[in-house]
Amino acid sequence: MNRHSNLLETPADISALLAATRRIAVLGIKPESHDDQPAHYVPAALAAAGYEIVPVPVYYRDVTVILGQPVYRRLVDVPGRIDLVDVFRLPSALPGHLDDLLAAKPRAVWLQTGIRDDAFAMTLAEAGILVVQDRCLMVEQQRRGARPAI
Repeated sequence: MNRHSNLLETPADISALLAATRRIAVLGIKPESHDDQPAHYVPAALAAAGYEIVPVPVYYRDVTVILGQPVYRRLVDVPGRIDLVDVFRLPSALPGHLDDLLAAKPRAVWLQTGIRDDAFAMTLAEAGILVVQDRCLMVEQQRRGARPAI
């Protein structure tokens, strides 16, 4: 049982989140030159499934477009509402993104497989942001056949 209702772990909670998601900002996305890495092929698969992907790479300063979409350098600079931030960063790098995430106020933050930081997740949850930890968004989307909210 969750200590906090914004920490999503159950299949039903994850299904509900995916059903309400249309626009996904990908923090730590990699460009097409790295198409064999999860930080590229996971968002590419999500785009192919119909989700709007907003690239927010950490490196690759010379790259201005990924998956046909303009790149933003900070989440807070992304115009419009972000339904979900899909995070491809090492757990040790998460605290450096906390202020940007809190300022951007996405509906949810998804920490990819292998990424877990309970204190970081609790800070987001207490700010009213839904959090999923240590799960692959592509796998969960495919498992459910989820499509973006309309």
